[in-house]
Amino acid sequence: MGLLLEQLLNGVQLGVTLFLLAAGLTLVFGIMGVINLAHGSLYMIGAYAAAVTAAATGSALLALLAGLAAAGVTGMAIEFLVLRRLYARDHLDQVLATFGLILFFNEAMVLLFGRQPLFVNVPEALRGTLRVLPGVDYPVFRLLIIALGLLVALGLYILIQRTRIGMLVRAGATHREMVRALGVDVRMLYTLIFGLGALLAGLAGVMAGPILSVQPQMGEQILITTFVVVVIGGIGSVRGALFGAVLVGVVDTLLRAYVPGLLRQVMEGSEADALGAGLASMGVYLLMALVLLVKPRGLFPAHA
Repeated sequence: MGLLLEQLLNGVQLGVTLFLLAAGLTLVFGIMGVINLAHGSLYMIGAYAAAVTAAATGSALLALLAGLAAAGVTGMAIEFLVLRRLYARDHLDQVLATFGLILFFNEAMVLLFGRQPLFVNVPEALRGTLRVLPGVDYPVFRLLIIALGLLVALGLYILIQRTRIGMLVRAGATHREMVRALGVDVRMLYTLIFGLGALLAGLAGVMAGPILSVQPQMGEQILITTFVVVVIGGIGSVRGALFGAVLVGVVDTLLRAYVPGLLRQVMEGSEADALGAGLASMGVYLLMALVLLVKPRGLFPAHA
């Protein structure tokens, strides 16, 4: 029971990280209609900025601020310099442009920091464990990630559903020309939306740094799973991004934890591990296919 609870918490922690990425991606695509393959690069930039700042200063707070600032500023620069020229263009043009940005940022990280991964220590105050149930201890840092992700989800809900900015965002998604006719600077609104999405990606990168290694191309490794989350949750839906991310995180973690062990009951250990890893990797895509069979627009489509 303790192992199952620990794996469930690991799944929720992975899901929260995916949510931070998926929320920005689904906002940008659902509202602005832009396919941004470089979203994973913003995650990578946030992780690198935090890792370098932490190594130079030893301050977790400065590392967090540096990661958020680097990702947010880079995101707004991308929107202003590149994507603003592509809104009226075909999605293929957007895909090609943002794929080019992936190559650019990956090579920039290699030139600046080399190919060797950077390792980030968990802040000293967060290195312990907390007893969540009798006999079950769980790392404080991972619990903080879960709590922070849920707070961000709540903040996004309030921002989009309860504020004037959120009203403009929702109106701009469906009645762009009407919002522009009312005197709202839609271009500035889009830049802010893109900056918010970049900020969330940077936050995910900052939190992933102490758990994973920080290295070039780390953004692509998680971007595909993030797209799966967006499709499962429903494009343009922050609520869908949250439910889809937690569902994908839990399913992926449980499959990786238990499938190899089950296969060892009927086949050789090395073969079971290899087949189990492959089946676990396929699991989230099978989950996506099942969801789309039942709800072709995702669990919570934004404009159902």
